[in-house]
Amino acid sequence: MSDRVRTAAGILWDAQERRRPCPPIRDLFAPGDVAGGYAVQRKLTEYRIARGYRPVGRKIGLTAEVVQRQLGVDQPDFGTLFDDMMYEHGELIPYERLLQPRVEAEIALILGADLDGRSIGAAEVAIATRAVLPAIEVVDSRIAGWDISIVDTIADNASSGAVVLGSMPVPLASLDLPAVQMTMTSAGTVVSSGTGAACLGNPLDSVAWLARTAIEMGAPLRAGEVVLSGALGAMVPVAPGAVFHAELAGLGTVTARFGDAEPATPR
Repeated sequence: MSDRVRTAAGILWDAQERRRPCPPIRDLFAPGDVAGGYAVQRKLTEYRIARGYRPVGRKIGLTAEVVQRQLGVDQPDFGTLFDDMMYEHGELIPYERLLQPRVEAEIALILGADLDGRSIGAAEVAIATRAVLPAIEVVDSRIAGWDISIVDTIADNASSGAVVLGSMPVPLASLDLPAVQMTMTSAGTVVSSGTGAACLGNPLDSVAWLARTAIEMGAPLRAGEVVLSGALGAMVPVAPGAVFHAELAGLGTVTARFGDAEPATPR
């Protein structure tokens, strides 16, 4: 492992532990060095596992064109979800555990079988899916001001923060995922909207991309994992005390609640 991977991982880990955003790490790598970004992400995953955190799934990021435009990137990425990131519908998320949170509504798939075959497309993902849930992903960046390139966000575990899952699983067979309509509101105002087609045309295609990529990287998707298939609409900044409700037609609703910010303490 190169020194630059260790250095980048250390910078991002320190930012998370201290709750202080850091400068971009992209200058440690060649422009667009996706492989380098994933090497840093794997190192950070090792750090978390060594400290007792348990991987429970994956997230796909940057699938929606509107989000790519927001962040100035042009391809999807993925990260690992850990047990401490997962929240139930309506459960309070402590604001102080986050740095620069934003929310986006998504479709979550719960896998009932491994996805490790030689040929994986939408049909194979559908067969492997046990159930589907509405979700709100809390994306967060350790990079100050969200000044990120594709290398920065990949290294930073695809800008993962937290996940809120709906409480009522729905069978995939009853859904037309590309046609699912999403509306997210806060304080009675619509703050984001979109459809399942925002996820690379079809959330099943999005997850198929992830499954193939994960195999190439030696970490196939496994039964029991939660997979976030990508944003259905634009990301929305989160203020302390905010509440967001996302309604996904045919899937139901999911609510993300955030606590108030605690007073800063001297370090």
